[in-house]
Amino acid sequence: MFLITVAILGIALFAQEITHETLVINIEVPVRVFKGEKFVEDLTIDDFEVFEDGKIQKIEAVYLIKKTSIEKKEGEKIFSPNVSRNFVLLFQVQDYLPKIEKALDYFFNNVIMPGDALTVFTPMKTYNFKTEALSLLPREEIVKQLKAKIRKDTLMGNSEYKHLLREMQEQVAGVDEMSIQIVQLLLNRLEELRRVDESSLMGFAEFLKAKEGQKYVFLFYQKELLPQLDPTTLSTRQSLSQDEQHFLFQLSDLFLHYRRDIAFNVDRIKQVFSDSSISIHFLYITKAPVLSVEGMQPSPVTWREQSEDIFSAFREMAMATGGLTDSSSNAASSFQRVVDASENYYLIYYAPKGYKRDGTFRNIDVKVKNKNYRISHRAGYFAN
Repeated sequence: MFLITVAILGIALFAQEITHETLVINIEVPVRVFKGEKFVEDLTIDDFEVFEDGKIQKIEAVYLIKKTSIEKKEGEKIFSPNVSRNFVLLFQVQDYLPKIEKALDYFFNNVIMPGDALTVFTPMKTYNFKTEALSLLPREEIVKQLKAKIRKDTLMGNSEYKHLLREMQEQVAGVDEMSIQIVQLLLNRLEELRRVDESSLMGFAEFLKAKEGQKYVFLFYQKELLPQLDPTTLSTRQSLSQDEQHFLFQLSDLFLHYRRDIAFNVDRIKQVFSDSSISIHFLYITKAPVLSVEGMQPSPVTWREQSEDIFSAFREMAMATGGLTDSSSNAASSFQRVVDASENYYLIYYAPKGYKRDGTFRNIDVKVKNKNYRISHRAGYFAN
C-alpha cells in the first residue's frame, strides 16, 4: 500500500526521497591499527582507504578516540561521535579462578570511568551497573560485592555439572545395559548444559544493539574437557563375561562419538554482531577446569580437551566485530592486554555509494595505504 501511494504521488517525489535517503546514510566504523602490539596513533584521513563490497568509498571524516576523549578529528563533514562506553563482562567458566578477581581489580582501578555502564553475565544471573549506580558506593565495595556474586554464581551454575559427573562415574563402574542407557541420558544432559544456541546469541546481539555509544564485550571462556573411557584402565579389568565385554564395547563407542555440535550458523552470527557495532574480545582461559568431585570412586572415565570447535567460532566472531582474541592460563594478564589494546581507536565515517535499503550484508574492508599494519574493524552491516 505504501509503494502504491508513493507511485500516485509521482516519480519525481519518489526520486527525491531516494536521493535524500542516500545523503543521510553514514556508516561509522571503529578501527584499531597496530604495529606489532602497539597502537598506531599518528595516522591521518589520507592514510586510510575504505572499501564496501570491493568498491572504494569516500571517507567523510576520521576521529582519533582515546578512552572517551576525542583527540583528533579530520574531514569535510562534522559528526558527533557517541564515545560513551557500555562494557559487558561475560564469564563462561567452570571454576572460580582467583585471577578473575585481579582482572576485576584492574578493570575498576584503570578502565571504567564516569559515564560508562557495565553489565556482568555469570553462569546464573545478569547484573547491570548504570552510571548512577557506580557512583553510589565506593568502588572497593562494588568490586568486593561483585567478586562474591561471581564466585557464588559460578559454584551454583556448575553444581549440576558436577552432579552429572559423579553420577557418570558411578554408572560406568558397572557394565550392563541399564548403565549404558543412563550414561546416554547423562551425556545428553551434559550436551544441553554446554550448548550455545543461535537464538540466545541473536537475543544478546539485539540487547547490545539497542544501547547507545561504543559496546565492548569481554568473554572469559575456560577450556572445556569432555569425558572419555581410558583404554588402559579398561584393559586391566579381568574376568568379564561375554555380555559384559559387549556392553563395555558399546560404552566405549558411546563416549567415542560424544561431541558437541555448534548449534548456530557461525557466518550469520558474525554478520549480526558486526551489524550491531559490538566489539567482542575473546579471552580463552587455557587453565583446565578441576573436574574431580569429592566422594568420587576410582573410575575409567578420563577427560580430553574439546574446545577447538567453540574456540574457532568465537575467535571468528571476535574478528568479525573488530575485537581481539587472547589465550592464556592467566585471566588477569590476558584481560589487561586486551582491554588496553581496545581503548584507543579511530572512528571512520563514510557515505556508501549507491546505497539501497535491500537488507543485504555489505562487507567493509579498511586499509592503511602502503603499510603492513594489523587492522581490526567490524566486517560490515545490513543495509536495512
